[in-house]
Amino acid sequence: MSLSPVQQRDDRTAVDKAMSLLNAFGQDSVGGVGVSELARRADLSKSTAFRLLGMLQRNGAVERAGNAYRLGKMILSLGDTQESAAHGRMRDVLTPYLADLYELTKQTVHLAVLQGTDVIYLNKLYGHLQVRSPSRIGGMAPAYCTAVGKVLLAFDPASADEALRSEMSAWTPHTITDPEALRIELATIRKEHVGFDREEILMGLNCIAAPVMGPGGKPVAALSISGPTGKFIPDSQSEVLRKVCYAASRAVAAVSARQRQQLRHAQTA
Repeated sequence: MSLSPVQQRDDRTAVDKAMSLLNAFGQDSVGGVGVSELARRADLSKSTAFRLLGMLQRNGAVERAGNAYRLGKMILSLGDTQESAAHGRMRDVLTPYLADLYELTKQTVHLAVLQGTDVIYLNKLYGHLQVRSPSRIGGMAPAYCTAVGKVLLAFDPASADEALRSEMSAWTPHTITDPEALRIELATIRKEHVGFDREEILMGLNCIAAPVMGPGGKPVAALSISGPTGKFIPDSQSEVLRKVCYAASRAVAAVSARQRQQLRHAQTA
């Protein structure tokens, strides 16, 4: 009987094995992968994979996501930004309102857009109440377990259906992984125009988000306020968040109107 790759003598160095583990994440670098699956992909024993993941975690290359692992900030910061030209224009239009939100709350605030079933953070301003957070400018996160993501999914039926059909990993004990429970929450968000992340992507982190509406009544982005559990009460920020998002929505409408006018002038010139 022939031996499997993990049963044979493995002459790879520790660095080689660590690199194999990092490459094994593939498309699951954000959503997370379990130790057993990573070990299988990297042709390592589970015990070796677990030991190396511990080393990589201590150095910021990976981080825990519930019972799984995902790439950490150190690795993600080396990659190219996910921002497109359109995202850059949206960031330029909405950053002044993100700054307004920060000035009114003094909390950490985010500007994000939806891409498929993930969110991309276009901007972030840090508040006075510092808290560890997986978000970074240009970075991505699953929409189903973030406040900005759920707000955007609530008004995007196609992306919501895709998210509900996909596997939702439990990043924390509070992550909503039941499709029906998420469907109910998205329906509530559509009525109230605010969404919450109550320690769903990271323990100790709470967040409230609201949509920035574009022409046609569909969100083009979302703004959020976040802070540490116990010190930050998301519900208390709903009124100021709605006001800033309303002003931001008017700005988006004005920019869209100017663009349409410029297009008409160009066509008749």
